[in-house]
Formats: sequence, C-alpha cells, structure tokens
Amino acid sequence: MDDPFDTLGLPARFDLDRGAIEAAYLSRAAAAHPDRGGTEGVDFEATIARLNAARGTLLDAEKRARALLARLTAGEAKITPGGAEDRALPPGFLEAMMEARERMEAERGQPGSAERWEAWAEARRAGHVKEVGRLLAEAGARPVGGRAVALAAVRRELNAWRYVERMLEQIIEA
Repeated sequence: MDDPFDTLGLPARFDLDRGAIEAAYLSRAAAAHPDRGGTEGVDFEATIARLNAARGTLLDAEKRARALLARLTAGEAKITPGGAEDRALPPGFLEAMMEARERMEAERGQPGSAERWEAWAEARRAGHVKEVGRLLAEAGARPVGGRAVALAAVRRELNAWRYVERMLEQIIEA
C-alpha cells in the first residue's frame, strides 16, 4: 500500500485534523478527475482507489498511528525482537485487563453495568490515543537509526490500544 501521508500530500504526523485530511482528499480527487484536463493517461479509478485508501487510513486514528509507525520504522535496523508481529504489552497491562474482565463478568446483568464498563473502556482508549501520540512525536524527533527504543514503546502502546478496542467491541455487543 502507498504511504497515506504522501498520497494525500499531508505531513507525517499523528495529530492530523480531520478537516485537513478531507480537504487534501478532495483536492487530490478533483485534480485527478478526467474533466479537469491534463490527466490523460492517468487511471482515474486506480487513483481514486489509492486516495480512498489513504483517506480511510488517516481518518482512523489507530490505522493512522500504525501507518506512521511503519513510516518511522523505515531505516531502523531493529525495532523489537518480533518486529511488526511483536505482541508485547506495557508492564502490568495484561494483569490490569484480567482484573477488569473479572470485575466486568461479576457485574454482568446489573443495571448500568454495561454503560459503566463502556465508559471505562472509552476512557482507557483515550489514554492510549494520547500516549501513542506522545510516543510517536518523541520517536519522530529522534534521528533515523536511533528510534528503536521509542518505536518499540509505540508498538507496545498500540498493542494495548488494540486490546482495549476489542474489549470495547465485546462490551458493546453484549
């Protein structure tokens, strides 16, 4: 897949504004339209498909973080032992999630329980979003070749974020 930041001509940052993403998408889509002229030989459908994919990635905070992580990882010799498949989590995270799941199960069916746990999971998600943003900014400020530790921390936080997302989906489905 093409780099979504390059595809839309946007800076490679986590804290992109939704309006900026939409504006860049519309500008690039309009420029590629055959009715504008000067696009002879350009596969409009393929261009729109690439623009749609980039827009979808950048509008989804988790996908945007993963795309930025992939971009920052380029040029790094070793990020974590598992690389992109590393499933490591922040210290103490799994234990805290297991305790939360036990409490959630014990409260299942009680009035307001689902809403409380949904709010709890959304707050956890917000914390992970904020921390991923901070860690990505920190990693991006480091020189290529010196980002491995910072990028490993990003990956751990993204793994925790994904775990919370799955938990939130289960709460909502229940």
